[in-house]
Amino acid sequence: MSLLRHRHPASLLVLAACLSLAACGGKKRPPALTAAPPPPPPAGSGLDDTLPTQPIDEGPDVVAMEGESAAGSDLESDYASAYEQGSPLADVQFAYDSSALTEAARATLEKHALWLQGRRDVRVTIEGHCDQRGTTEYNLALGEQRARAVWDYLVGLGVAPERLRTVSYGKEQPLDPSENEAAYAKNRRAHFSVSQ
Repeated sequence: MSLLRHRHPASLLVLAACLSLAACGGKKRPPALTAAPPPPPPAGSGLDDTLPTQPIDEGPDVVAMEGESAAGSDLESDYASAYEQGSPLADVQFAYDSSALTEAARATLEKHALWLQGRRDVRVTIEGHCDQRGTTEYNLALGEQRARAVWDYLVGLGVAPERLRTVSYGKEQPLDPSENEAAYAKNRRAHFSVSQ
């Protein structure tokens, strides 16, 4: 202690600075690891329309949606009827000459995001379709805009982009080939092709 009293005040400042740097110079601790989420249920031969009952895992490919229930009473009938059409995900419809998502389409896509949250091994191709009116080139572009609008919305809900891809069929694969307004409305859609 007597040595420090006889030293110059500037050397005391240097000594204090060195001590404070030495105390702060350690590496940052890595974040604590958490338990890995349980694996997705095994794929069965039929439609597995149960949703997880535990809180939504806000992992890299999902985001919890406030106000939504993971066990909605309307999911079973919606997904069963969609599965009969060749996909467990129901189509979303579009207005004439539009790629804007309706409120009904957004509600359907929110349910799809919940369904996808419980099945992380699933990949989806979003197919954009149009009715038979207009040129082939115009409808291919419109179908791409529709598929992209759905892709953007699902990604915004937290579905990982690498799980989704888009394709446009324009007017080439109508669901109903009839030439009337009811058929046209059915054909203006985004369809979901699900694979693993």
